[in-house]
Amino acid sequence: MPAQLPLIASTEGNVCCATVTGSVISVADAERTARTFKALGDPTRVRLLSLIAAAPRGEACICDLTDPVGLSQPTVSHHMKQLVDAGLATREQRGKWAYYRVVTDALDAASQALRP
Repeated sequence: MPAQLPLIASTEGNVCCATVTGSVISVADAERTARTFKALGDPTRVRLLSLIAAAPRGEACICDLTDPVGLSQPTVSHHMKQLVDAGLATREQRGKWAYYRVVTDALDAASQALRP
C-alpha cells in the first residue's frame, strides 16, 4: 500500500496560478506545470533533488551527486540541466565544479498546482 504524504497547510497569496482542479488553468500555466512535472517524472531527478535538499547548507557539488545515484558525471549533469531548465534547481559555477540548490518555491508551486 502506498504511503500517505502529509498535507501542508497553505498560506494565502503564495499560489502563483489557479490550481488544475480548482478552475481552468491558462495555457502558459499548464505548460509551466507540465514542464515541472515532466522533470519530476524521472526517479533519478527526484533523488537528486532529495540529495541536494538534504546536503549541508542545502547545496551540493556535482562531484558529490554521482556516487549516490550510480551514474556518470555527464549523465548526472544532464539530469541536473533538466531540473535547472524546469526551474527546480539553481546552478552556480565555482572553478571547475558546479554547485546546485533546490528552488523550494518551485516545489511549493508544483505541490499547490493540483490542490483544489
